[in-house]
Amino acid sequence: ATGNTDDIRVHSKIMGLASTENRGLIVPYSFKFAASPHLAASIEGKLINEKKIKKAFLELSRRYDFVIVEGTGGILVPISRKSLLIDIVEALRLPVILVVHNRLGAINHTLLSIEALKARRIPIIGIVFNNLSKTKKVILDDNQRIIEEISGVTVLGELPRSHNIGMLKDRFKAIGDKIDLQRLD
Repeated sequence: ATGNTDDIRVHSKIMGLASTENRGLIVPYSFKFAASPHLAASIEGKLINEKKIKKAFLELSRRYDFVIVEGTGGILVPISRKSLLIDIVEALRLPVILVVHNRLGAINHTLLSIEALKARRIPIIGIVFNNLSKTKKVILDDNQRIIEEISGVTVLGELPRSHNIGMLKDRFKAIGDKIDLQRLD
């Protein structure tokens, strides 16, 4: 994680966990400077060890029935000078829910990410669109339609920017209900 880790506190609250419970496993690395992991680590004079990330995931998988892994900055973001996030996803054999910032430029960015995942035969569960910007609705709607049509990847839903945890939890549940867990076995 880089920068502010408020989202970890919110997710912990939703899950009913203390925000410090399993903190070292949930966030094996945290940096003050919000940048790609390789740069943030470099600024703090640290190196990111892929084995530490994999070990944390495997331990969480041992403790819990279901583990959701949040990537950082995109599927092709460098973790180090030799490793990309997609390398870890591939090594752990994780299926992916692609979360897209729905705005102008999302079509290209999303289709490129889908191509990278398909090239490595990484299963894509679906796409969730974050509607965080004040982009015109016609663009937001078309992004979802054309990306699904071209890629063949299911759009699971969209999320607005909000501090209403109850509403967000309902939206997440609706998205989760669309996921075919049997297809992932």
